[in-house]
Amino acid sequence: MSAPVSIVTGAGSGIGRATARMLAERGHHVVLVGRTEQKLADASDELRVVGSGDVMFVAADVADSEQAAGVVQQAMERFGRVDNLVNAAGVAPKAPIERTTEDLLEQAFFINAFGPAFLIVACWPHFRAQKSGCVVNVSTIGVMDPFPGFFAYAASKAAMDSFTRSVAREGRSIGVRAFCVNPGAVETPLLRSNFPVNVIPPEKVLQPDAVAEVIVHCIEGKRQDDHGRSIALPSP
Repeated sequence: MSAPVSIVTGAGSGIGRATARMLAERGHHVVLVGRTEQKLADASDELRVVGSGDVMFVAADVADSEQAAGVVQQAMERFGRVDNLVNAAGVAPKAPIERTTEDLLEQAFFINAFGPAFLIVACWPHFRAQKSGCVVNVSTIGVMDPFPGFFAYAASKAAMDSFTRSVAREGRSIGVRAFCVNPGAVETPLLRSNFPVNVIPPEKVLQPDAVAEVIVHCIEGKRQDDHGRSIALPSP
């Protein structure tokens, strides 16, 4: 069998980039997806050094259904199949309930929930035809214990947990697996945009590689007992 093909969103930095690198190191063909072309280009250069598979990147806003479908179409045109989808992109707008606006809600739900849903839907016919596929959604431990100010963020990420259960149930008959990884605070630019080190010190956060390793283990079949479940990864 040829090398597996993995689409990774949020691949320009943080958990997405760490996951893409680990998959490349294991010989996957990797499709890097994000909104900032330069970050994707930098990540692509890194992956080509460490991996043996092919690498392509697509600058796209997957919160737009047409762009999300375009990502999958380009992957299919390049590789002829899609084996894994890692939904690692996200935003974390922080605001107390009384200052939560319509724009903030739309941003959180379109990027954190609609985008992953659009990609899952776009991948589904190919998974069905292949009779295989794996979806790993990156949610947050905050869906169970939301930090104050994450009214919109936690709720939008909770959709990922629900998507995972649905994909596992509907995918059972066609060989599709699904997992949800729910980390606590992770040392990423997204975290630091909300919390400086004097509020959440570096020793109290996970590293992106720790989360990426769990994602890769799900793809590789090493976490089969967690199929259809949310995997909590508390911060230290």
